[in-house]
Amino acid sequence: MSDIIRRDPRAEWIARNRLHPLHAAMQQGQQHSWMGPNGVMRKNPHGVGFIGPNGIKRIDRSGAQQGTSNKRSAAAVVELPLHQVLQPAFYIAVVPDMVGGRLGSHDRDLLGLAHGLAGSDGAVLAVVFGEHKENNFSTAGVDRLLVIEGDEFDGYAPEQRVQGLRAVDNQFSPRHWLLPDSRNGGGELGRRFAAAINERPATRVWQVKDGQCSGRAGAGQQDLIRCLPRVILAAAECAEPVSETRHEALPEQLSTSVARSLPRIEDLGPVAVDPAAIAMAEAEFIVSGGNGVKDWELFHRATVALGATEGASRVAVDDGFMPRNRQVGATGTWVTARVYVAVGISGAIQHLQGIGACDKVVAINMDPGCDMIKRADLSVIGDSAAILQALIEAVENYRNGAKRDAA
Repeated sequence: MSDIIRRDPRAEWIARNRLHPLHAAMQQGQQHSWMGPNGVMRKNPHGVGFIGPNGIKRIDRSGAQQGTSNKRSAAAVVELPLHQVLQPAFYIAVVPDMVGGRLGSHDRDLLGLAHGLAGSDGAVLAVVFGEHKENNFSTAGVDRLLVIEGDEFDGYAPEQRVQGLRAVDNQFSPRHWLLPDSRNGGGELGRRFAAAINERPATRVWQVKDGQCSGRAGAGQQDLIRCLPRVILAAAECAEPVSETRHEALPEQLSTSVARSLPRIEDLGPVAVDPAAIAMAEAEFIVSGGNGVKDWELFHRATVALGATEGASRVAVDDGFMPRNRQVGATGTWVTARVYVAVGISGAIQHLQGIGACDKVVAINMDPGCDMIKRADLSVIGDSAAILQALIEAVENYRNGAKRDAA
């Protein structure tokens, strides 16, 4: 049989002519891609889509009209490859900050660094104090999870937590201890723990390579390179978070109880701070208004009720509704809030760059197709005034209910 590829000009003409009676039959058997005679994959650009009721060709990217919806749903549920360490040769212990009971971006960077140090033989051991709300330890790179429960670890209790870490150190003997060098407690806890076990920690570490670590020094203008110590206090973006593997996150328990330390420190609770006095770069909860906000008095009342720091887009600042020091974006202030609420902000590229490090973004907008909606973790489509008023009423009802319960 000859290997020469034969063409049927009449069949090709019928396939191109949508008014021909046999056009639909030719379309059903038409290939979308095939291997050419020279080994190059060929694609038919006319084979994608369908003919609408008005005779106009449409392309349905959801795949429902082309019979690919099952393929898309199957691809969506594909799980990452499981990384198992049955018998760990050693442990890399990580003590995340767990602000709000969940892993933050700094914590995930730390787990990524620990995963690189553990390799294929070691296991990443995450040590968490008290109750938590995190459900994604497995996708963050945790091989073993140790939760140390007890009321004595709640609030500000660095000395008691050091006792817990010493108990973990005696039982598991980790090769390295990794803590975030942050203001959320990890920096202080790491230094206290290093002093307790007589180790000299490496602080503000931003890179680990070939058995050495590089840390910031000289007010951030110099790098201090030293051999990798046992206790490492790492800065944010010290490594890439784990994203290509799924881990077991098997639970571990302490074999002995944690000794109680002397109650030399009394936690009096958080101090009330005016959100307006917090710098934009340090704020944890920011509510920003944009061109879609028409009632700015209502916007201010909503931020006060929510206890949030006010921000704004460049359009709102240029129009005089907000001061220049409250502008968020590449041309304003880069923010790292845990929760960022964008009210009436369409999402210009400069603004999206400024909120790139925020953990959770909530968008309130009338346009469901704007860029801010695509960036947001939670979107609310509707009038901003009505939504802000509903938020104020919900907060007031919650506080009144709490007062009645206390009485």
